[in-house]
Amino acid sequence: MNLSVFRAGGQLLFGPRHPKTADGVSLLSRLTRWTAVGSRQGAACWHGSPSLFAAPSAVAAKWPQEFFTTRCFSMASESSHGDVTESSKCRTRNIGISAHIDSRIAEIHEVRGSDGVGAKMDSMELEREKGITIQSAASYCTWELPKGPPEGPPGGSYTLNLIDTPGHVDFTVEVERALRVLDGAILVVCGVAGVQSQTLTVDRQMKRYGVPRLVFVNKLDRDGADPWRALAGIRRQLGINACPIQIPIGLESNHRGVVDLVSLESIYFKGENGEEVERSSEVPNSLLEEAKMRRNQLIEALADLDEQLAESYIQLEDKIPPEQIHNAIRRCTLNHTFAPLLMGSAKGNKGVQPLLDAVCRYLPAPQDRVQVAKDMENDGAEVSLSCDPKKPLVAMAFKIQELPVGQLTYLRLYQGSLRRGDSVLNLSTSKKQQVKRLLLMHADEAREVQRAEAGDIIAVGGLQCHSGVTLTDGRCQLALSSMYVAEPVVSLAVRVNRKDDQPKFAKALNRFQREDPTFRVGTDPESKETVISGMGELHLQIYLERMHREYRLQVTSGQPKVNYREMPTQKALFDYTHKKQSGGAGQFGRVIGYFEPIEQGEDIDGNTPNVFTNQLVGNDIPPNFIASIEKGFLEAAQRGPLTGAPMVNTRFVLLGGKAHDVDSSDIAFRLAAAGALRTFYEDSLPVVLEPLMSVEVSVPREMQASALGLLNRRQGSVSDCTLEGETAVVSAEVPLRFMFGFISDLRAQTQGQGEFTMTFQRYQQMQQNDQEAVVKQLQQERQQKRAE
Repeated sequence: MNLSVFRAGGQLLFGPRHPKTADGVSLLSRLTRWTAVGSRQGAACWHGSPSLFAAPSAVAAKWPQEFFTTRCFSMASESSHGDVTESSKCRTRNIGISAHIDSRIAEIHEVRGSDGVGAKMDSMELEREKGITIQSAASYCTWELPKGPPEGPPGGSYTLNLIDTPGHVDFTVEVERALRVLDGAILVVCGVAGVQSQTLTVDRQMKRYGVPRLVFVNKLDRDGADPWRALAGIRRQLGINACPIQIPIGLESNHRGVVDLVSLESIYFKGENGEEVERSSEVPNSLLEEAKMRRNQLIEALADLDEQLAESYIQLEDKIPPEQIHNAIRRCTLNHTFAPLLMGSAKGNKGVQPLLDAVCRYLPAPQDRVQVAKDMENDGAEVSLSCDPKKPLVAMAFKIQELPVGQLTYLRLYQGSLRRGDSVLNLSTSKKQQVKRLLLMHADEAREVQRAEAGDIIAVGGLQCHSGVTLTDGRCQLALSSMYVAEPVVSLAVRVNRKDDQPKFAKALNRFQREDPTFRVGTDPESKETVISGMGELHLQIYLERMHREYRLQVTSGQPKVNYREMPTQKALFDYTHKKQSGGAGQFGRVIGYFEPIEQGEDIDGNTPNVFTNQLVGNDIPPNFIASIEKGFLEAAQRGPLTGAPMVNTRFVLLGGKAHDVDSSDIAFRLAAAGALRTFYEDSLPVVLEPLMSVEVSVPREMQASALGLLNRRQGSVSDCTLEGETAVVSAEVPLRFMFGFISDLRAQTQGQGEFTMTFQRYQQMQQNDQEAVVKQLQQERQQKRAE
């Protein structure tokens, strides 16, 4: 059957191609709009069942109309969110789509129109204006998988819970929070540029959470597209055992479809927007030999990994039935030993339908993933969770969103079930709260449901919590590990222009911190200015813009500043006495010991925490003062003596000391520890660490020299230069302090045609001359602030 998505009554609908609808659009993108109601005729096209659509729920009237882009709809058939059975959860896929920015990731959800209107999943006004995804967006849809063999994934209707994630590195926490709760992912790689800087970051995140993935090579309709070069980069740079299960039928403007290597069928995408899918058992003569060769390579690769297929390969060689190959691909994908590679053009809606088939066939259902939690009632012993709705509830709040009507909390349910009106226990605060609403979300649209089960991703109204916390029904104390949160690398001093706006300013900052764990707010201890920190200039600019749009605040910001770190490079002994006498009880505390770097070498982790070790022998210092000494060291290390930046990678060792029967106190020993660090710090030959960024610049090939010159002037270390069609791509590592304002210079040098991406790579030790200059500059700024 030819499947298509089309417009009816102003809405986007999916179903068999209707002869009266002419403007078909991207298939997968439009699947996520099935909750929208168009004409009666259009509604009937969804699997031929108009009963799936119902009148607006009466409950929706309780929510302000402006909360939704469209009103909430309650479905006559609850689909997978009714009574959940084992078979229904087998038909659920919780997946994310991740890529480097500009890999056309949003077009897998839907096509950006010629009028420049952003993708539906990009619901924030700023996202549509800037053409990038800023916040991860949740959606859901169903997909019809053709019936296959009994031993494979069953054919029929599947529920897909989709999370679209940003491709820009400044919003990488949105990818972290999505991958933490998903069961599978699609890694989108540009068919022209191949593996790019953010692709590497996303790959590391997928590996961190053990997420099985498919790889989709996109943009095969673009000039210079080469899926085999992209495949080589995936294998070489990402270390993924990726193997194509398709080959393209034509490239660039001639791209018409793909050859399925498993079934040796040709798949063509016809129609104005590739919405008409035609399968043919005949492979083009020009591709037949290549298809057979690559099919054999696929089977051999799988036979090396899968014993069942290896046995069949010995007996049948290249005559192995397609269903056995499908099953082997699934087993190897779930075991993280193999990544199926598909290809096409999301914008042309070519290859997207087979990609969704692959999601259903190869990626895990919720019960296929082993989820582990710590039993807090049993000394944190690890226990495996069961995707069983009858077990005690265990869920993670992975994302929060502040709305005019209150907080919306996104949950992944790992075990148990949740109904509207239930109470949940926040393990971080030990407080119970009531769930007021359960919502299925499609970007900023919602549908209310009464119940959710293990394996579901749901939005909840009525909770007040932070992202990353574990929620239970109170019958267990099983805590889930939270997501990884990177430390900010850029800071800005900000102030509100009108004093009367101070309460709104504080409210905005508090909200943004709750929503985004990489957005930090602090106060400069010398100038008393409010300082916001984040992952990059764009990250902070977005929040400044949101303050203006959402809170009507006029805010003035300073120049962006690098978040440096400092640390000792050698062992330094200390023997320091803090003494203060001013009549009455004084202050006395003596500490003896040393501090040293925890790790040696150039590749130091700039976020390695400091450690305090007590090696005190005897009772020269009463035990009740040890905690105060530790606190004094660690507090002083938050502002290093050299630059005022946090110290890292430092071990403080206490060997001895002395106390006074009357004058010793907690505060005295805290000050003694801080004084020891300040006084003896220079003996450790401290160094400053700065963020080193991985930068990728794309310019017209005739402007490559200009790009190289810009990077060299900014102390960039160029690692690679490649030509991709008419585009030159230059890769380099550049200290962050030289990258401020880079985009303006790049555009000026390339007549507005240059683009670049920047990813945090690591912290590195500064050269001595640079360190002296930076330390002198920072000290002058601190003195100036004191004078003001």
